[in-house]
Amino acid sequence: MLHFVLLIACAVAIYLSCEWFVNAVEWLGERLNVGRMAVGTILAAFGTALPESVVTLVAVTTGATPEAKNIGVGAAMGGPLALATVAYGVTGAMLLLQRRKRRAAAPAGASASGAAADANGDAPLGTERDMRRLAKDQTWFLPVFVVKVALGLVAFAFKPVLGLAFFAVYAVYFWREIRGDHEEDDEGVELEPLKFQPRAASPATWAVVAQTLVTLVVIFFASQLFVHQLDAIGPMLGLSASVTALLLSPIATELPEIMNAVIWVRQGKTKLALANISGAMMIQATVPSGLGLLFTSWHFDSALLWSGVITMAAIGYLLLTMRAHKLTAGRLAVAAGFYVVFGLGLIPILG
Repeated sequence: MLHFVLLIACAVAIYLSCEWFVNAVEWLGERLNVGRMAVGTILAAFGTALPESVVTLVAVTTGATPEAKNIGVGAAMGGPLALATVAYGVTGAMLLLQRRKRRAAAPAGASASGAAADANGDAPLGTERDMRRLAKDQTWFLPVFVVKVALGLVAFAFKPVLGLAFFAVYAVYFWREIRGDHEEDDEGVELEPLKFQPRAASPATWAVVAQTLVTLVVIFFASQLFVHQLDAIGPMLGLSASVTALLLSPIATELPEIMNAVIWVRQGKTKLALANISGAMMIQATVPSGLGLLFTSWHFDSALLWSGVITMAAIGYLLLTMRAHKLTAGRLAVAAGFYVVFGLGLIPILG
């Protein structure tokens, strides 16, 4: 019973901390004078992905056995999978929920057909320019991810050196996002007061930095405690350690990114929510992978290969809808179905 109570308490702590974190990181982006989209793809994504990267680093560098080191490899594969499926799916579901709420609150004279289309998730999530922007992030991610999966199927002497190439790819992506020509979004331009200084029209920089760091610390420890409770609850529910590690733990470790997306959707900042997920995916595709290549054999078993196939399928699906300017809340929610397929595919693999 204690594990379930702690699990719920950690989830609440993560959500509240993320609400304070997104509040702080928007002000941090304003202080650093970066584009609005870079707030999601770089600042928020880097902050919430940092704990998982640290966990991977500890696993691959201090693991006493190859099995212990391979925990980091599993994390490097599970993170992108959870983001490409569950995170996008939850975001789509939240958008559908928000739109239904707006439809219920709409005046009686509003267009019935327009309201129905909106409620069903048939309205594209942005302009063609917005879709091209989102597709560009997935276009960066997909070839990097294909290479990292391919490297898990072969063995050669200088494979560890390629870990440095993954760090270089993220450095280029980081520079492109920070220095790129980001148009100002029409959503969320007015920043909410900083939680640490709610009465200040323009909070002090030290308060912005302090709130960012404090919330990151809380997110880190609450996330780790959440994962530990999940590891304990899995066997209580009759789930094997392998199923818990491959099916539930990735969702737990990516919970901060999911919470960020939920909060930004609730605030009407859809572009920031989607940018946070795509930016976190780029980090997960490069930094943990680079660490894994440097410190492990980076060899995939059937379960890891299956996770890679599902991730690529989910991104391929999203990329096609983005390029066709047909990405809607409903189609975004469908991405979660790929995680269900992954879970079903694990049954014969682990059985």
